[in-house]
Amino acid sequence: MSVPAMGRAFILTMAFFVVPVLAADDPALNRDLMAVISLQGLPCSQVVSVKQQAANDYIASCKDGNRYHVFVNSAGRVIAQKQ
Repeated sequence: MSVPAMGRAFILTMAFFVVPVLAADDPALNRDLMAVISLQGLPCSQVVSVKQQAANDYIASCKDGNRYHVFVNSAGRVIAQKQ
């Protein structure tokens, strides 16, 4: 893994783990999830709602209608999958 890729992976991981476990309408949580989605190259104009499935496991709905499952996989990587 190149240094820039390692840096991006670190930023993604840190952004995801520092997300506070607060109410689903928390603007900081919405911004953090949007950053994770955007950094993975997926379209999302703005995260408008979040449903927490479990610790570090969210369903994020975007203003443009896209929905993403954002979670940490077994290898410790932050993943955003289109729903």
